[in-house]
Amino acid sequence: MSDPFLLCLNTSTIRPASLRDKIRIAGEAGYGAIELWGDDLTAHENAGGTLSEVRGWLKDAGLQAPSVIAVSNWMDSREGDEKKRAFAEVRRRMEQGAAIGSRHIVASPVPDNDELDMVRAAARYRDLLVMGREIGVTPAMEFLGFFHNVYRLDQALAIAKAAEHPDACIVLDPFHLYRGGSGFDEIAAIPAKMIAICHFNDAPADPPRQEQGDKDRVYPGDGILPLAKMLGDLVRNGYQGALSLELFNPAYWANDPESVARTGLAKTREVLAKIPGV
Repeated sequence: MSDPFLLCLNTSTIRPASLRDKIRIAGEAGYGAIELWGDDLTAHENAGGTLSEVRGWLKDAGLQAPSVIAVSNWMDSREGDEKKRAFAEVRRRMEQGAAIGSRHIVASPVPDNDELDMVRAAARYRDLLVMGREIGVTPAMEFLGFFHNVYRLDQALAIAKAAEHPDACIVLDPFHLYRGGSGFDEIAAIPAKMIAICHFNDAPADPPRQEQGDKDRVYPGDGILPLAKMLGDLVRNGYQGALSLELFNPAYWANDPESVARTGLAKTREVLAKIPGV
């Protein structure tokens, strides 16, 4: 049976590898896509490389690029010079994504701001969407469970809807659904067209939920999250986009990256095989 989603490797999972090796490893492991980080692309350019080289590596590896990560510092930028500076960097990163053929770019909330101005956030997200349509890369609103502003699914959805733009969409992530307290019950009601990409991971029982960070993520199926149920809801919603394995576990980084990529893919498929009614 074919996979119901486009299986993707987020390169945070094998962070110590070089950019070229990350692409090679993802292709050889059997993924159909890879989710690259803009910082890696920038480092490649700063070292004298080109984004056309990267696009060629992706083509040679048989990989799609459904998303790149990320744009930040846009959400609470004030009109004037502050917004101009923030959106100049947004444009640069969006143009990077377009140059390698990415369809989306993750739009992250502000890490160090406890206040959430929903009106401004929605207005700025709309600005992102307008710029993204011009460039050809759609920004996807992200929520991060350990942040203090946009840490819940309902907040990300509210910002996306308030932007009143046809391209508005979000990033799903089971770790953040768990860490931020959103839970998994709302997944079934999200239209598939509003989901740009679904990151994939699991969370352990210990440490306690509210103490967990990115480093605590584990392979799918090695934790306590209801991943098969979540994926079943996505299948029934008609979502057929990327399922992107995103781990930041230092113990995995210390292992052979090829082994980590293959193990992650195998464990992802083990969860897929458990989807009820599929």
